[in-house]
Amino acid sequence: MTNEHAKAQMADILETVQKQMQAIAQVQQDRAKIIASATVRKRVTVTVNADYKVIETKFTPDIDDLTYTEIAKAVTEAAQQAATEVARKTQEMMAPIQRERARLPKITELVDDMDGFAIPQPVEASLEPPNSPERERLSADEPDGARDRSRTATDASW
Repeated sequence: MTNEHAKAQMADILETVQKQMQAIAQVQQDRAKIIASATVRKRVTVTVNADYKVIETKFTPDIDDLTYTEIAKAVTEAAQQAATEVARKTQEMMAPIQRERARLPKITELVDDMDGFAIPQPVEASLEPPNSPERERLSADEPDGARDRSRTATDASW
């Protein structure tokens, strides 16, 4: 009977995973439609798409009141604000899928000898400009300027 129970439990898990995949496909379609705009200094508006790519930049007629440096900073800030809004919208869209995924058993619970298996989490990229002190510090923090390529994704030290 235990085998039948295990089969039924696995069938339920597989059905849930299949529904998750369908939901993810729909979210991917919906996410591709996301855009966000931000306006800085009431003169610069930047719009980015779901892939955080700038798709439009607009200046008001009185843009010449700003210096080139001020315009450049405003464009950068507006693009960053718009990208933050895209990330917020994407996270909001993904929340139901993430809640459902959290409900599913972990692979380490289903498969023996998977202790220590973990998917590395993404590292947030710096928003500092090139050659800034912050970027210099980040480069100096990495040993020998590169990661240890001998480690694997299943290495517990990740």
